[in-house]
Formats: sequence, structure tokens, C-alpha cells
Amino acid sequence: MEVTAKLKFIRVSPKKVRLPAGLIRGLDVEKALMQLQFSKKNAALSLSKLLKSAIANAEENEDLKRNNLFVKEITVDGGPSLKRWMPKAMGRATPLVKRSSHITVVLAERVPTVSKKKVKKDDSKDDIIKIEDLGKIGHDHKKEDKKSGDNNMRGGGTSKKISSKIFNRRTGS
Repeated sequence: MEVTAKLKFIRVSPKKVRLPAGLIRGLDVEKALMQLQFSKKNAALSLSKLLKSAIANAEENEDLKRNNLFVKEITVDGGPSLKRWMPKAMGRATPLVKRSSHITVVLAERVPTVSKKKVKKDDSKDDIIKIEDLGKIGHDHKKEDKKSGDNNMRGGGTSKKISSKIFNRRTGS
């Protein structure tokens, strides 16, 4: 079973993110978190958050064990670049390119686990409606209809059909 997590539009150059990403490729998730924790690179913080998110996805959504997971793939792709200008000497300006990254982490299991089939609960008791309840349901709607009809007559003497025709007219353009 594979689990993915993505981090998009991180404002760090892909070249700078690929260094700590290469450190954790192929490692167990616990060892990868340790590597990122003691790394001096600023991108390691974002990578550790992404890795923790992927681990949480695996545990919550797929019921996988943390000690059985490893980093199968980690890719760092370039995102959109911000184009800026920096003033230089003699009235010149040079371009600045502020790069961003998209990171994708794929976790997999070392030893595949057997998927357990979910047992569906027997909800047949909830679906049964008693005959007495059916009679009550029908009477409740009739009372509400009478109440709403009385209010419409007091408001101006127009019924629902006439007011709906008035408000549904198409105007010519």
C-alpha cells in the first residue's frame, strides 16, 4: 500500500530542497525524521512537516503501522517563479528570479499487510418504520400546510400559485 502527501508552492528553490530530500530517500520514516531534525538546511523543516503529514495519512486513512513505513519516493519539482528586478549601478536593473517548489512524498510498507475487510453493521432495525409513526408523519404535514396557508391569506390575500407566477415572469430585454 502506498500513501502520498504533497507540499506545493513552498518558497524555497528546488535546488536547495533536493539536498535534504536526497538524505531521506529510501529510509525508514523514523530514521528520516531524525535525519531531518538534525539537518542544518532550512528546507528540512518543511520536509519534516510533509513527512509527518504523510505518516498521519497512512495511519489514519489506511490503518498502516508507522514502524513498517519507508520513504519510497520523494520528488522535488519546480513551481512558479516570481520575477523581480534589483537596481544596480549606473541606473541599470538586473532580474531576480524567486523560485518555488512542489514536493511529493510517497510512503510504502516494508512488509505488505493483509487488508482486513470492513464488517458492515446490521442496520435493519433502523430501517423499520412502525405503522403508528406513518400516521403521525402524515398528520404533521397537514397541520403545517394549514398554518402556512393561513399566514398567506392574512398577508395580502394572494395564494402561493399567484405569487409564484408573479415572481417567475420573464422580463423582455
